[in-house]
Amino acid sequence: MRGAQGPRGARQWCWRWRRNPLRRRDDVVEAWIVLVVWTVIVLGGAAAGLVTARAAGDSFDRLRDERHPVPAVLVDGTGAAVPSGEGSSYEQVRATVRWTAADGTPRTGRALVESGHKAGAHVVVWMDDAGRLTGAPPSAGAAATEAGLLGAGAAVALGGLALAVGGLARWRLDQRRYDRWAREWERLGPQWGRKTP
Repeated sequence: MRGAQGPRGARQWCWRWRRNPLRRRDDVVEAWIVLVVWTVIVLGGAAAGLVTARAAGDSFDRLRDERHPVPAVLVDGTGAAVPSGEGSSYEQVRATVRWTAADGTPRTGRALVESGHKAGAHVVVWMDDAGRLTGAPPSAGAAATEAGLLGAGAAVALGGLALAVGGLARWRLDQRRYDRWAREWERLGPQWGRKTP
């Protein structure tokens, strides 16, 4: 005994591709629409995900190359961690720091530092290649995770767009079928009420 997924199931699934007297031109068009949509979802989604993840990973790598840690001294104390609700707390706060630039001049600015330090404590701040204070770059693990999530998001977005466009095209085909059936019914319907001799 053959299961539902045997040859009969395959024939039912591919009926639009086989020649038969009941197949209409719209059925062939719909089959092509379904094939194109699933090809875009599978191949296009994979390509979009990989390209997006790669671009995000390269961007995070550039951030790690452009930013470097600099030792600094706190001008003001940072106090304790600020609770943010639901049991968590902000571990970093913005504070005024002083550091020595590459040319030897002393500089002062505001940067994110660990909370709970007193004035005069030694901290590490991050700077970009232009000498501006900036945030720490993401770690390699965090960058890989975020790049993967961005890639998955791009794949899902492309898949959703393909499904929406395919659904709209199939809806339009259905509207054409309904219009054609209505015209046929107007033409043939009155003949059904006639009595045959």
